[in-house]
Amino acid sequence: MGAFTSLLSWLALPLYAVEGTRVRARTHRHPPPPGPVSGRVGDDAGRPLRLLVLGDSSAAGVGLKRQEHGLAPRLAEALCEKTGRPVDWRAAGFNSATAGMLRDHVVHNLEPVPYTHVLLSVGFNDMKNYHARRRFLKEFGGLIYAVKARFPESRLYWSRTLDPADVPGLPAHLAAILKLRMSILDPVGACLCRERGATAIPAMRGLVPEAFCDDGIHPSEAGFRGWATHLASHMHAGD
Repeated sequence: MGAFTSLLSWLALPLYAVEGTRVRARTHRHPPPPGPVSGRVGDDAGRPLRLLVLGDSSAAGVGLKRQEHGLAPRLAEALCEKTGRPVDWRAAGFNSATAGMLRDHVVHNLEPVPYTHVLLSVGFNDMKNYHARRRFLKEFGGLIYAVKARFPESRLYWSRTLDPADVPGLPAHLAAILKLRMSILDPVGACLCRERGATAIPAMRGLVPEAFCDDGIHPSEAGFRGWATHLASHMHAGD
């Protein structure tokens, strides 16, 4: 079944390339929003949690008007509410970033802060860029190793890939092709997490259009709030 799915997805590549170009041409390209990429949630009482959100445009808050409404600060708020502890947060997100880019160009340049929690938001661009299973195995696996070497005391989490069928900005036939790629890469990521000491958090499913910003691709303010609550429930359950 895996080999058949892979073959089918590669046979669909010419259609994907043509239709994907059309979608990109008519989709508004948002830059990362202004605002601080680090901060604190909660008062100064108690030992703070230290949260790093590392990843792609979603980690960068693309689609929002201000960074303060992005994934890292929203997740910090949710963790603060669940634990009763203040949370120092840092967002390190980059447009179009893949696992290999983060591994090679970002992790070793991050400040050596003793983070307690690190969340990876990555995989959709690897899927979108048609990275092969072997390449994702090497690059995402290397990213896990790099993060654990840089921040050895942290708990490491990965937010698994969103179902393309839930992304309103994708036409149905493109979503179907991307879902084939997701069915190949997403289990690889989950397996690597199990083998290398990270936790793979299931993606949210059945999202409503209001969870996305005007490009139909990136989360809206409501989408980030819901995503953060979902992630915090899994992260707190593992503490």
